[in-house]
Amino acid sequence: MTDRALRLGTRRSKLAMAQSGQVAEAVRQVTGRPVELVEITTYGDTSREQLAQIGGTGVFVVALREALLRGDVDFAVHSLKDLPTTPHPGLTLAAVPLREDPRDVLVARDGLTFAELPDGARVGTGSPRRMSQLNAYARSHGMRIQTVPIRGNIDTRVGYVHNGELDAVVLAAAGLNRIGRASEVTDFLAVDMVLPAPGQGALAVECAASDADLAAALAELDDSFTRVAVTAERSLLAALEAGCSAPVGALADLLADGQIANEMRLRGVVGNPDGSALVQLSTTGPVPETEDQALALGRELAAEMLAKGAAGLMGERAL
Repeated sequence: MTDRALRLGTRRSKLAMAQSGQVAEAVRQVTGRPVELVEITTYGDTSREQLAQIGGTGVFVVALREALLRGDVDFAVHSLKDLPTTPHPGLTLAAVPLREDPRDVLVARDGLTFAELPDGARVGTGSPRRMSQLNAYARSHGMRIQTVPIRGNIDTRVGYVHNGELDAVVLAAAGLNRIGRASEVTDFLAVDMVLPAPGQGALAVECAASDADLAAALAELDDSFTRVAVTAERSLLAALEAGCSAPVGALADLLADGQIANEMRLRGVVGNPDGSALVQLSTTGPVPETEDQALALGRELAAEMLAKGAAGLMGERAL
């Protein structure tokens, strides 16, 4: 390996720059080489359309992957939940570092928790998955809320609360943690209430499949449990044939017997947008030791969910 700086491709948002900066520092430590951030604008950053309308899957990823394949950058960092579930033939997922908090959180006016929101509260989110589960939870607890579709970065979304346009917004805990704004959270939403997006809170470090030396160095950042957990979650998503814009939630976590984690539980949910119908199931098995075992766990749960009518809740599939 030479000592020339490694070029890390990243989106330009404050969050993307923060998480790429953290990976860059880790890569410097394992390789001893300088790392420079190369900012790349993606279609998802420039389009003002709702994510569900522009296709969801991959809109933040394509430009980064093209830069990798052209050799403009050496590796790229993505939020794993933005990554299409189909592997890219020329690229390798070299590392999935230790996952941040996967939960969704509420940022509400006056420090309110979800249970304290006023009748008819306006709650902003760009995610059909969050809308579906929030509406279902509110209905089952005798609450009335109005979910409002929003887009934009964290500043924009939190701004809707500060300027009084919305009573609350729902965001990923991981994003607020990574940019040092966790203090603004007014409520952590339990995963029993809102299952996160598959892969939420995890990062994906990708490089060219042909660069074996770099892939091996980046693999030092990999967290083996995070990888099998997100592999199972994304396998569920892929088997439901659902893109990122579909209202699918999934979370794999460890069940420990004392200090030893001996089982993994995978939970999945699919709902229609107003939350009036949900299919929510879970499965538990030994902690997967291989990628194939993790993939199988996701596929098995997806098959059970489809048998319970999940497909009919996901709306029209784009062909």
